[in-house]
Amino acid sequence: MSTDLIASLRKQCGGPRDGALLRFSLGSALLADGDSGAAIDELRRAVGFDPTYSAAWKLLGKACLADGDETAAVDAWRSGITAAAQRGDKQAEKEMSVFLRRLEKPQS
Repeated sequence: MSTDLIASLRKQCGGPRDGALLRFSLGSALLADGDSGAAIDELRRAVGFDPTYSAAWKLLGKACLADGDETAAVDAWRSGITAAAQRGDKQAEKEMSVFLRRLEKPQS
């Protein structure tokens, strides 16, 4: 099913419906399918369309972490916290702050 969804979303890229939501949806589907590298590319496109899209920043951080790049995850979440604050999205701001604290917490 996710293969069909991904194919359907990819067909819409570059067309009149292309934008942050489409790229977020594609990135989310790719991440769920285990393709974190492709998910990162699409989620970066999503925030390129809308730099204040806090949900895309949050998922981008998760995709970077899944790809093994903690530094990129931290950068995404920091950008996402800024975007969430601009939008007044307190919940996303709190969630990404928690993700950052967990990453930055020394492992025991």
